Amino acid sequence: MSRSSPASAGARGLAWPGPLVAAAAVLIAVASCTPTSGASPLAPTPSVPAIPAPSGTISLYTSVTQNTVDAVVAAYEAAHPAVTVEVFRAPTGELAGRIAAELREGRIRGDILWLTDPLSIQAYAGQGLLRAWQPAEAADLDAAYRSETFWGTRLLNMVMIRGADVTPGPDSWKDLADPAYRDAVAIPDPGFAGSAFGALAYFALTDGYGLDFFRSLKANGAVQVKSPDEVTTGVAEGRFKVGMTLDNSARTALGKGSPIELIWPDSGAIAVYSPIAVVGTTENAPAAESFVDLVLSDAGQRAIAGTGWQPIRPDAGGPRPGGPQVAPDWATAFGRQETLLADYRAIFGG
Repeated sequence: MSRSSPASAGARGLAWPGPLVAAAAVLIAVASCTPTSGASPLAPTPSVPAIPAPSGTISLYTSVTQNTVDAVVAAYEAAHPAVTVEVFRAPTGELAGRIAAELREGRIRGDILWLTDPLSIQAYAGQGLLRAWQPAEAADLDAAYRSETFWGTRLLNMVMIRGADVTPGPDSWKDLADPAYRDAVAIPDPGFAGSAFGALAYFALTDGYGLDFFRSLKANGAVQVKSPDEVTTGVAEGRFKVGMTLDNSARTALGKGSPIELIWPDSGAIAVYSPIAVVGTTENAPAAESFVDLVLSDAGQRAIAGTGWQPIRPDAGGPRPGGPQVAPDWATAFGRQETLLADYRAIFGG
């Protein structure tokens, strides 16, 4: 704080008594330190409270493959060591059964849902069961893979395979109804596998296919098995000539020496995005949201890519598509899940 000097006696021809000079000096000094209107320059700067690091326990309900879940959870716990992630993993149909049972008891007990397909998770969003918020990383996603309550994490590509000794193999989806493959085509169950549910939506709602596509498969003796992996195993073992499966399943089998060939349909593989969301009734929202942020971040996306899946962010590495990709009209499919599955069941049964 600076101090002001008293005026010179010679300035007005007056002599200031000593005590008055001292008093004036004090008054001037006080005035120079008195705040004017507005914020005081001497007032302490308000401190911004630190946001506490996530801690506690969160429960992840997922249908994602085990190795991918393990890789992402390991990356998350390394970044957030004060949080423990408990995982319940099951195929889409079984996980839906658990969630339905919990809802009958009052609420979903998981904090995070990381599912295989958007049809499955949108049903929960439609019931108002998911937390509405925006992850920090969501802005970097294609608009087709984000909503107010769930976000895409990876792409699952439904493709075809054939036995290595089956020639010629199919080129297009409609070739699966060729009499050359009568009673020797395997398809996965859309009520069990989320990726097959997505494929059902694509065929049922796309011109040139519709439910007639499934009727043609049934008429040709196509066999429904539970999962894409079962299709891959059945073709590798020679029980089927061709089938509908995931590119990840086929590549994994090829890496183990299975006698199959991956066929990328000339009209495009059916790309199904795998969404993640926070449950609305979570009791640990900070940790649950931080998990979603990690999955959508570069670190999480690279962990996904490292387990053989195509990450939703194209700059994160991983396997590249082997040809064109197509997708269901998700907006049209949302809200029609039960009808789609019922129509399919009328053809292939349950």
